[in-house]
Amino acid sequence: MKINFEKIGKKYFLSSEDGDYILLSKKEFSDFKKKESIIIKKGKRLIEEKQALAFCENYNSLKKYSFSPASLHIVVLTHKCNHACVYCRASKFGESNKPAMDEKTAEKTADFILSTPSKNITVEFQGGEAFLNWDILVKSVNFLKKKNIKAKKDLEISVVTNLSLADEKKLLFLEKEGVSVCTSLDGPAEIHDKNRLYFSGSSYALTEKWLKFLNERASKKSYAKDSLPSALMTTTRFSLNNHKEIIDCYEKLKLGGIFLRPLSPIGYAKNVWDKIGYEPRDFLKFYEKALDYILEKNLKGIKFIERNAAIKLNKILFSQDPNFLDLRSPCGAALGQLAYDCDGSIYTCDEGRMTASAGDDFFKVGNVFNSSYKEVLNSPAAKICSICSCLENQPSCFRCPFKQWCGVCPVHNYETSKSPWGNKGFSGWCEIEKGIFKILIERIENKKYLRVFRGWF
Repeated sequence: MKINFEKIGKKYFLSSEDGDYILLSKKEFSDFKKKESIIIKKGKRLIEEKQALAFCENYNSLKKYSFSPASLHIVVLTHKCNHACVYCRASKFGESNKPAMDEKTAEKTADFILSTPSKNITVEFQGGEAFLNWDILVKSVNFLKKKNIKAKKDLEISVVTNLSLADEKKLLFLEKEGVSVCTSLDGPAEIHDKNRLYFSGSSYALTEKWLKFLNERASKKSYAKDSLPSALMTTTRFSLNNHKEIIDCYEKLKLGGIFLRPLSPIGYAKNVWDKIGYEPRDFLKFYEKALDYILEKNLKGIKFIERNAAIKLNKILFSQDPNFLDLRSPCGAALGQLAYDCDGSIYTCDEGRMTASAGDDFFKVGNVFNSSYKEVLNSPAAKICSICSCLENQPSCFRCPFKQWCGVCPVHNYETSKSPWGNKGFSGWCEIEKGIFKILIERIENKKYLRVFRGWF
């Protein structure tokens, strides 16, 4: 059985293909190499023949969704937006030449989505600013619900909105139809408004107002969760010295947790990287300080989850696949998700659609008017993404001790190296993901932090 290893601090981290792992001292590692024996320590095992069944069960659990049909469908209603975010590709209101989605395309998109074989379907509407095409959003929700009477899918619908065009009537409609709301929140006003420029005042003020409204509504419902509504944070250069303020902002708004997300050099962001970007090591310093701050809150009795860590910890601690599409092998492009543009064009993923917004259709796989799901999966872009994101095909990944929990993004590779294969030896993606895994492994060794991590599930 192949075992990969890497030094973390003063210890050696070893892992097997099914996600089992162990940390050894320098002497233990030396003994391990000499004897080529199996070391049992702290209840952890590395593979023995008699444990082949347990290995298969763990491996199967980690690969649970790898070959399931696409379940996430991202639908872009318009490219127009009333914000001018420093990292975004969306067009300022009135500047986009691309028409918003019309009723015919919306219906064909609903038909295509419900024709795909997955029993579980999540449809996420976004923009631009999705509320700028409110009528089609409403019609799309109605199309999906009406057509699903026959399709009989387990259907979930969400919308991503900056909330600046929200009002009680809109939000109560979404609540009535069971449509969950996700917004962007980059931290307190001084950070959020610097990242997310709004033409009519403070973006933060409106985001805060409607998040409080949604939280108040959710608290009265039996289905209230720790992140209903939800928010996404993007880390720019302006965020790096403000981890406490950002986390406190999320806690104040009762969001239950935060996903500390690095800025991706895709689409418009790569053109302004010198102004808002940073080196992977800078993000990792920010992430480590933020995670430790969150852990200290939890130790004081305040349950607050770092969701990026939680996704990885679910794999590390429980050998469970949470179906996070970025950390799969092959990745979720075309296999786990599809993205639909306003004109009905279909792309491997939302990142692939963003590349198309910059004029490059490399990741286009079809359109809703004359493509079948089989044709989409057999498209060159779908096949390329599948091959390029299979970690066994990536030499650096094949030898990595975090391989069984990780994944690569062909779009990120394409945007940064002009090849969907990429170069892992010089990959910012790899440096960040591997860095986070190391940070988590170090903290798992601390029993009080391990108790916190287990309490998140």
